[in-house]
Formats: sequence, structure tokens, C-alpha cells
Amino acid sequence: MLGGTFDPPHLAHLAAGAAARAALRLDRVLFVPAGDPWRKRGRPVTPAAIRLQLVRAAVEPLGSWAEVSPLEIERPGPSYTADTLADLERRSPGTERWLVLGADALADLPAWQRPGEIVARARIALLERPGNETGVPAAVRAAVAGIEARVDRVPMPALEISASELRERVRCGLPTSPLLPRRVRLLVDELGLYR
Repeated sequence: MLGGTFDPPHLAHLAAGAAARAALRLDRVLFVPAGDPWRKRGRPVTPAAIRLQLVRAAVEPLGSWAEVSPLEIERPGPSYTADTLADLERRSPGTERWLVLGADALADLPAWQRPGEIVARARIALLERPGNETGVPAAVRAAVAGIEARVDRVPMPALEISASELRERVRCGLPTSPLLPRRVRLLVDELGLYR
């Protein structure tokens, strides 16, 4: 599972999914846009239904290994990863799961809702960029018991891309290729997003 706000989904999101799939020999990667990204409260966020469209446009060319789930968008209330993993477990019991996280998200995990439950329900696919193989920070090890045994490292190419930078590029009329998939950019322009 690779979750996020995806506002907009970009090349680094797709590369993260592909890297996790290759390193861990995954059957599929489930891209899950947050319905109500509670950590982004107070900031403008594109409506969930539109972000779902954007993720579908980004993932479509990847083939059958990449899927998009509206699970968090269909569930009312804040989008908590622990709830999503519990829903996925109920729908497909006995399936081994990984939660794909970058180093920043892993460092923030203690501030998430029920981090211990997250780690109990899924292994962590930790994306590591060349030269930034830091592992699990001490604060995370202290806050989430047993997490180190649940982390699998995933080599990831160094891609310095941020959704906020891409939104700004769109707003200013600057090119976004190849950082923003062509289908996503077409949909962004069609819907007049980030202007």
C-alpha cells in the first residue's frame, strides 16, 4: 500500500511503487489517496474525488501490478492508515502487506494514529535514496516497539520532486514534464487545477 494526498501524483510516487514492487517481489502495489488527510488540516487540498481521478490517470499506464483504491475516500472521517490496513485485512485476510514509506514519513510515524497497530498489520517498505540509508530513527524505535524487525529497505532513485513545487509550476505556467505524468498534466489542465 502506498498512500498519500497525491495532490498531484507525480513521478516519485510511481517510482516508489515500482521500487517497492521490484525489491520486495510484490504482486501488486495499491495506491490509496487519502479521503480526509487529517495531517493537512488548515491547508488547501484538492477535493478527494479529483485527486482519485489524478491517481487513476497516473497509474493507468503502469499495468496490472498497480491498482488504485478509493477505500479512504469512501470511508467518512479522517483517513487513518491503521483503519485502512484493518479494512484491507478484513477484505483479504491472510495477505501479507507492506506500507511504503519514505524516511520523512517513517520519522513522523509516532505522530500518526495508532502506529503500533500499523506496524502490526503491515511490514514497512522503507524507501532509501542513495547516500541516505539511515534506517529507523531512535525516536521511532522508542515510540513503536518492535518496529525494526518489521522494516524492509527498498533502494530508491534520488528524485527531488515535491507536489507543492509542481502545483507552483502549474500555477506559473511552467513545464512539468517529465516530473508530472502526461495524463495527469492533461487532467490538471482540463480541470483548471492549481491556478
